[in-house]
Order: sequence, then structure tokens, then C-alpha cells
Amino acid sequence: MARDQVRRQAAGMTAHQVARAVDTAVVRVRETREELRSPAPRGEFGPDRQELADPWAALLSECQRVTAHLVASGAGLYDGDQDETGSAWAREREERRATALENHAAWTEQQRQRRDELHAEFWVRAPAGRRVRTAAARAGLSPNEILARLAERVTVDDDGAVSVAPFTPGRTPVASEER
Repeated sequence: MARDQVRRQAAGMTAHQVARAVDTAVVRVRETREELRSPAPRGEFGPDRQELADPWAALLSECQRVTAHLVASGAGLYDGDQDETGSAWAREREERRATALENHAAWTEQQRQRRDELHAEFWVRAPAGRRVRTAAARAGLSPNEILARLAERVTVDDDGAVSVAPFTPGRTPVASEER
């Protein structure tokens, strides 16, 4: 984040302006390090001083790198597009961001699918249970698989009538088995 922040803020800055940013970061790093050594009580919910110090150290490091780039390139102003290292880091960060967004979209879709699933446990009376077990044995399936296939074929008409068209259970893959 420090790299991205410095790259944005340093755009169009002179070496002198970047050097002032380095000086500011040096002061902030020194102040936060002094606070880290300070025995002052922080309280149970006080900020972690190390977490406050780390961003300043990262900003300092990146400002120093930008200064070195300006000196090495002889450029008068910082241009992030001319900074190969900074541009490579920016591309890597954007790729990680795109991957994270894709992963989040896939996770969101999985959660939506899970909300639509129905997990039920129910009792079937003995006569119906025997018929389901018989059909399952003939098809080489478990009784639960027969009931799942039966449920997948349920239709509801406009009047709310629930029905299942006749079918012959077999060992064909269905959506619940593909997961």
C-alpha cells in the first residue's frame, strides 16, 4: 500500500519535493519508534504502536527508492510510468486485486447456491420406505439418492399443485453428485 500511495503522491514531484517527503517520513518513523520505547500505558483497547509505526517505515523506504530512481534516471520530475520497478509492483498489485475480486465473486456465487439448496431429514412411512428401498436396489443407488432424484424432478404448476412425472432411476450423474 505504501508503494501505491507514494507512486500516486510522487507523480509530477521534483527530486527536492520527494526529498522533503523522505524527511517527513524520517521524522514520523523516529517519533513512532520513540513511542514504542515509551512506557506510557496504552490501555486495553489502545492502538498497537507497532501497527502505527510500520506504515511510516514502509513510506520512508518507498520514498527513498523513488529518490534513488530520480537520481539514477536524471529525471526532473517523477513519472510512475518511467519507473520500471514501481510499474512492475503496480501491475502485480492490480493482478492480485483482480484475482481477489474473481475469488470473491466465485465465493459469493457459492454462497448464493448454498442458500438455494435444501437439506431435509424426514421420515417415510414403512410402505413408501419399502418401495423406495426396492427402487434403489434395482437402480444400484441408495434410498437417499432415489429421493434426491425424485426431488429434482418436482414441478409446481400455476395453481400450486406439486407433481413428479414418472421416471426410471439410474446411475446418471445429477447436479448434486457433480459437486
